[in-house]
Amino acid sequence: MRFLHYAPVGLVFLGCGGGHTDTAQRRAAAANDPTYAGVQVRGESVMGVNQYTSTHVFEPLPDGGRIELERDAADSAGAAQIRRHMHDIASRFAAGDFRLPGFVHARRVPGTDVMSARRTEIRYIVDSLPRGAALRLRSADPAAIRAIHDFLAFQRQDHHAAAHHDS
Repeated sequence: MRFLHYAPVGLVFLGCGGGHTDTAQRRAAAANDPTYAGVQVRGESVMGVNQYTSTHVFEPLPDGGRIELERDAADSAGAAQIRRHMHDIASRFAAGDFRLPGFVHARRVPGTDVMSARRTEIRYIVDSLPRGAALRLRSADPAAIRAIHDFLAFQRQDHHAAAHHDS
């Protein structure tokens, strides 16, 4: 069983990974937080999948981090769309283009200025997952790693997402 840790505004919500429970929690969070509701709507327009029935994980790692996005249930078309999105994001980020996260969050996203400036110091690798994909961000540059961690922390908070999967 996987648990997701949601941490908006200092509160922690725990939910079983998968299905209707997560969807209901996400919809309830959106009903109480118009900023989150906007992130969900804009996220769907950019990522191409329903954000209420998809799970994000933003994991900081010693050499950068990992972003996972998967559908909560079997959905081959949705999983393929996520994989296309992650490849597009990897290309954009490698070129220093962070406009999509700015659009999804309707503001400047922490860490992106440094990630753009140090783009040659960061590698982006996409891995397929059973119901989506993961984007691995790697660097040996301490400033880039700090920026990646800032970026992931902001994403985790704004998406009400987990830092890692618990098994």
